Amino acid sequence: MFDHNSSSQQQHDFTLEITVVSAQGLKTSSSSLFSHRIRPFITLTSFPPSSFGGDKSRQVYKTKVDDHGGVSPTWGDKFYVPIDDNFFANPYSCVYLQLFTKRLISGYSQLGWCQIPAADVGLPPVGSVRQLSYRLRSEDGTRTQGIVNVAVKLDGPAPAPVAATPQQLPDDTCQTVIGIPVSYATWNGNGS
Repeated sequence: MFDHNSSSQQQHDFTLEITVVSAQGLKTSSSSLFSHRIRPFITLTSFPPSSFGGDKSRQVYKTKVDDHGGVSPTWGDKFYVPIDDNFFANPYSCVYLQLFTKRLISGYSQLGWCQIPAADVGLPPVGSVRQLSYRLRSEDGTRTQGIVNVAVKLDGPAPAPVAATPQQLPDDTCQTVIGIPVSYATWNGNGS
């Protein structure tokens, strides 16, 4: 089901380097007999897929399973996701991240998901690394206590700025953008 390919470099406008760093605050499902132990892994896919390869460009990237981290896993897995200029023009573009746990008997089950919006990818200067943290959502979309930490870096020409008009933005823009850049999260409340 999952393709693990961390270096598929073809001719694309941009390459998005995503490092899945860690997660914290994960909770186990109480419906499982073995709920005290989780073996988490993460999958990534871009939406919409790159136009260069048609359906073949719908690549799913998968981290290794962390057998020892439990509710605070670490990975450090790096992926190179090809994207084109249309990724920044579409207000719905994102990298979709899903967190799963590998089960001993029943395969795997989802623990949460989040989206990395195109705006979070394209805002820093090309070539600079940006540390981001995202609150995970449960299958029904409600917020969980879990957080996933990633580092993103865009390689290629600078994306053309896209001026979004109110008609272009989805109605739930504030609800779907759930990422918090780490540099903003360090604000200490006293104005510095």
